[in-house]
Amino acid sequence: MTETIHSPAGQSIAAEADLILRTLRTLVEPLASLTPGECEVVLHDLRLLPNSIVAVAGDLSGRDEGGSATDLLLRASATDTYSTVLGYGGRNAYGREWRSSTIIFRDSAGTAVAALCVNNDTHAWRILAELAGSMMPQTRLADSGANEAEEFVGDVDEVAQHVLASAISVVDVPVDLMHKRHKLAVVQALRDRGFFMLKESVETAAQALGVTRFTVYNYLNEIEHETAPATDRVSSSDI
Repeated sequence: MTETIHSPAGQSIAAEADLILRTLRTLVEPLASLTPGECEVVLHDLRLLPNSIVAVAGDLSGRDEGGSATDLLLRASATDTYSTVLGYGGRNAYGREWRSSTIIFRDSAGTAVAALCVNNDTHAWRILAELAGSMMPQTRLADSGANEAEEFVGDVDEVAQHVLASAISVVDVPVDLMHKRHKLAVVQALRDRGFFMLKESVETAAQALGVTRFTVYNYLNEIEHETAPATDRVSSSDI
């Protein structure tokens, strides 16, 4: 993005450039104070290259007014390829990395007259990102076989409600619209999650599904029958 500031009618190009620089100079300190972390804001008067710095706030690079332009600006001047560049990498003389943005401002004739540069030290952010990454789970619990994130809740009742809601959500059908196959699927999911190990679980499941306790028991028997090994099943032809 390139900014062009137009001067009042009849104002000379030189005076227009001066106005641009004066306006930008007033932004240097506020920008530095508003940017989080260690920050440096530098204003370059491109008519003064190579010693083009006319205002500085912050002290990442140790530069002052009258200091030199960076290699990026010098290269752009030599090739007349000034352009706004946001979020590129940079480093100071000691190799400390930072994130930089350079905004080019032009006069009404299209000539680049100023560069406003914002540099942010990324060292602290990198350490924070590495710390955050070290706290993230890298593997699943080896002996749990769980495919879902472990939920830490307060008591057994909360555990029951969480497991029940999770099983119903898997079917993805409102309870009042469920057919038998849907309710069977919910009971299957509850069984697989160990729900029926909890106290009064059958009654809780029955109330949630709008059926009787005996229906839940029948569902469980049906599921047990379907999942039992073939050799364990008894048919009428075997009697």
